[in-house]
Amino acid sequence: MSVPYTVRVAEDPADREACFAVRKEVFVREQGVAEDIEYDAYDAVAVHVLAVRDDGVPLGTGRLLHGEAAAAKTGGDASVGSLGRLAVTREARGLGVGAALVRAVEDAARTRGLTAVDLHAQTHALGFYERLGYTAYGPEFPDAGIPHRAMRRAL
Repeated sequence: MSVPYTVRVAEDPADREACFAVRKEVFVREQGVAEDIEYDAYDAVAVHVLAVRDDGVPLGTGRLLHGEAAAAKTGGDASVGSLGRLAVTREARGLGVGAALVRAVEDAARTRGLTAVDLHAQTHALGFYERLGYTAYGPEFPDAGIPHRAMRRAL
């Protein structure tokens, strides 16, 4: 089944609210992440991307941290952005939405002159990111009680 959708940078408040609603559905409700750690100060400075079905229903989101905001996650390298909070609603999984969101974050990173994108992948998602060109590095670590690994892709 294919569903027509578009991916765009979330510029206006309604788009940003849609991004947060998807994150709440996936991370807080489905995965049990505490709401007070799901939203953080980085949300104010991040570039958010949003996948929306043609009828306006939000399907997924992700965000790009760059500059100072990304430094703690990328080892301080200012040329590397940090992809995070990638979430796709249950009904939209398997439609290519996640890959489209990753590519939109990479495009936003390129636009800002970044040369690579780092991310912290839940270990069950390593294969997804590997298929998109990311390489895992470093040991597994817990984040919000969920096992993760760091990954990077040069742009």
